[in-house]
Amino acid sequence: MKVLIVGSGGREHAIATSVAKSAKVEKIYCAPGNAGIGQIAECVAIGAMEFDKLVAFAKEKAIDFVIVGMDDPLVGGLVDCMEEAGIRTFGPRKNAAVLEGSKAFSKDLMLKYKIPTAAYKNFDNAEEARTYLKEEANFPIVLKADGLALGKGVLICNTLDEALAGVDEIMCDKKFGDAGNRMVVEEFMTGREVSVLSFVDGKTIRIMTSAQDHKRAQDGDQGLNTGGMGTFSPSPFYTEEVDEFCKKYIYQATVDAMAAEGRPFKGVIFFGLMLTSNGPRVLEYNARFGDPEAQVVLPRMKNDIIEVMEACVDGTLDQIDLQFEDNAAVCVVLASDGYPVAYEKGFVIEGLDKFDAAEGYYCFHAGTKQSDKGIVTNGGRVLGVTAKGSNLKEARANAYAATEWVSFDNKYMRNDIGKAIDEA
Repeated sequence: MKVLIVGSGGREHAIATSVAKSAKVEKIYCAPGNAGIGQIAECVAIGAMEFDKLVAFAKEKAIDFVIVGMDDPLVGGLVDCMEEAGIRTFGPRKNAAVLEGSKAFSKDLMLKYKIPTAAYKNFDNAEEARTYLKEEANFPIVLKADGLALGKGVLICNTLDEALAGVDEIMCDKKFGDAGNRMVVEEFMTGREVSVLSFVDGKTIRIMTSAQDHKRAQDGDQGLNTGGMGTFSPSPFYTEEVDEFCKKYIYQATVDAMAAEGRPFKGVIFFGLMLTSNGPRVLEYNARFGDPEAQVVLPRMKNDIIEVMEACVDGTLDQIDLQFEDNAAVCVVLASDGYPVAYEKGFVIEGLDKFDAAEGYYCFHAGTKQSDKGIVTNGGRVLGVTAKGSNLKEARANAYAATEWVSFDNKYMRNDIGKAIDEA
């Protein structure tokens, strides 16, 4: 098969690494890709939102299978465009990707189908939101931009003043662009956060191994929200009891709800869960692999990823026995100092070759590009250093040791990824 992957980050590098292992695949293209992906695939200078060019390229190269990694093209309807052109594509259609594309839609869906989540209210009008916050809200409270905001459109407000400033930020100043045209005001939940990825074929769901992300920029969960500074898998907090509850009340219920709404979901549903004292609750849905969750989940998957993805497209996922290694993985993101606000690019990265022969170690590229000086930094999150281990503590030690193999100017990372393991 000839496969085209759409995207340019660490998630797409992790997907490409798994696709390259498939016996079914002879050629991989990636649009637009990055320097790391370019070592296992042919990168094509087409943006993820250039749908006409992507379809034309897929036709020209007689692509057999397209994998859409990123949220923007999924929510924008790239899968629909590819399918109209007769090209088999992995990912939800536009009317199903709304599960991630609109937080208001997903909250309304959960309410309608009694899927456990936080209490909430949706607002289209800033003044109405302010009135609600002044007269009815309990603090702390959570404000969420309705649309896609690179994982950053969520504000936790401890006081009324903070919340009113948050309304201005999201709905008036449009800090997150059109994502803030609507806003969800949500009850603040406490507990452990766990990420659970799943494959879905419209009716059947297969759960992947659990993971746990670290969103804040600095140690001790301080600083601004980011796209993710590191992750570990499996989560020791995702117990058999939690798994049973989620299978009964959340996972299949979500797939069935989407089908009942005439929006059958095929692809990956990412369940962001909060393990509260009253049981698991859905924090959010994503309509694709998490980043950096994919970087710890996919290296542990035993199955041929293409076989699983084809089963999702064909509606035969019930025939797949999804299996994961009995081990652990930790990913530490190496970022540019100053991320997620302001940072410099273009610094040469040294030491990448040390991963070539290191079994159980991976260096997934997120913000890199090839230059005449070699591979250089080209983003806020630059690399995701992943290592396996027989357990989480060993994987964590291995990952942090491997971060020392790589160097570039203004390299920055959190030093406490997976620290919660010690509390488990």
